[in-house]
Amino acid sequence: MSRLPAASTVVFALVALACKREGAATVTPGTPEQEAAAPAQASTLGTAEERAQLFAEIWDKTARREAFSPVKNQRLALDVRAAMETFAPELLAARTDVELFYALVKVSNARKDRHLRVRPVDGGLVVPGWQERAEAPLRFATDYGDGAAYGVFVADLDEGFFARGRFQRVPRRGDRVIAVDGRPLAEYVAAVEPYYAYSTRENFWWQVSATLGVRSGLLPPSRYSERVTYGLMAGDGATYEVSLPWLSPATIDWSGPGRPEYPDMRLEFATETYELYRHTGGRKVVLLRWFGFKETLVADVQRLMAHAEKEGLLGHALVVDATGSRGGSMGVYALQRMTGRPFKGTLGDIRLSDVVEPFVVKVRAEAAEGGLTDGGVVESDDGGARLLAWLEGSVLPDLAAGRSYSDAVPFKLAHLPADSDGVVKPAPVHFEGPLVCFFGPGGGSHLDQFAAIIVDNDLGHTIGMPTGGYSNTWEWSEVLTLPGSRRPLVEFMWSIGHTIRPNGEILEGNPAQVAERVPLTATNYSQYHRVLLERAYAWLDAREGRRER
Repeated sequence: MSRLPAASTVVFALVALACKREGAATVTPGTPEQEAAAPAQASTLGTAEERAQLFAEIWDKTARREAFSPVKNQRLALDVRAAMETFAPELLAARTDVELFYALVKVSNARKDRHLRVRPVDGGLVVPGWQERAEAPLRFATDYGDGAAYGVFVADLDEGFFARGRFQRVPRRGDRVIAVDGRPLAEYVAAVEPYYAYSTRENFWWQVSATLGVRSGLLPPSRYSERVTYGLMAGDGATYEVSLPWLSPATIDWSGPGRPEYPDMRLEFATETYELYRHTGGRKVVLLRWFGFKETLVADVQRLMAHAEKEGLLGHALVVDATGSRGGSMGVYALQRMTGRPFKGTLGDIRLSDVVEPFVVKVRAEAAEGGLTDGGVVESDDGGARLLAWLEGSVLPDLAAGRSYSDAVPFKLAHLPADSDGVVKPAPVHFEGPLVCFFGPGGGSHLDQFAAIIVDNDLGHTIGMPTGGYSNTWEWSEVLTLPGSRRPLVEFMWSIGHTIRPNGEILEGNPAQVAERVPLTATNYSQYHRVLLERAYAWLDAREGRRER
């Protein structure tokens, strides 16, 4: 990686711009209301020069702390410094809390990292409505069929709402979005892109569709009107508009099915981690609709294995639908029971910077309280003892020696010690049949690791689309303050370590590719899970045929 510029270089350029903007602010006044409100508000935000110093501080900390992903930056044609500086003028020109908050959001998102967020803090920038949520009675999804230009289409609607109203034309599932609030879709997407954190293009488009019918703190309040207008194109080529109110989510009655439909599958029971389905037509197939790797994973997997052993299911093929999964931890624990083969897990390192020592203090405190957790999710099977020993015995000496990165060790040392080769063995009781997994771009983080372990170790057959590609080891958060007054502003985050795939590649921005790509489209959306399951059956049948020959 090329040498990163010093903070002083950034300050010099931005202070010059700050001075110009400070002068320009008195030349072109706004409305009388704006002029009356601006001085009091601006005084709490400091001068443009102080905000230039704030930007320089952010860049300096980013250059020192961030565990950059060269493969992601190459794929997204990303120059991190230049991308962050693109939004520095907005930070310098901010005259209200809301303007400064969203300028900082853009600066953060310029790094293209799905994990990183900017959040309000007590006593900091006031962002009205940041936690509020309203929805339009339409839901959308992305059509990934054209790799050159993705599209957005109507995925679901509240049919009762439209039956009660008067509309030029009632939307139908599959109708294409061609405009939002009078702006062509491409123009709208380009305008809102800086407000999204993402690590792959496919995940960005998944987020755009998922939030197109939502009013939230994702975008500045000025981006939303009392109503939202969608320009749509029907299947017959006719174009029309619908203007819709923002409604409380609790009042919307979605017409689509509440869960994926799996033909010839019967739901046996559900947990916080998965739903368990069995084939009703004689196929020796068990399907798990996988929700994520959360607090109850170990107990839920234990229940799965006890049930499978009792019911004689361990020899069945196991299909895992993770298209709707989120992240968490302890995926290796689950995989040790999904396969009978040893496999190499993911590795992780840490960027050695000024935050390492306070990070170790944090881990030490968590270990003393009984275990390392992330949002309540237990991250290791030993309470974090292995991790703490590595941090104190290896990482801190490496920091003192002036190294840039720690060694790569088994991920967070959740299951193995630092000197391990990263290979884990299957559990004594495990599924013995073939493994098939469905993936998609909506989720990532620990799901990225789960997918990479399966693909890189050739543990099974994968179908669908790559995951969201935003796994790292750890993030570091701190409250930014305004230079001069030290007023708290926002909580700002940095990614401070890489996830290393079993094949040795950095994972962020580089999710494992599926063996059988089946993109989600407007045409197959209503039957997508049926299509994936049929592909799984075809692969299982072909595999069985090869074995018989």
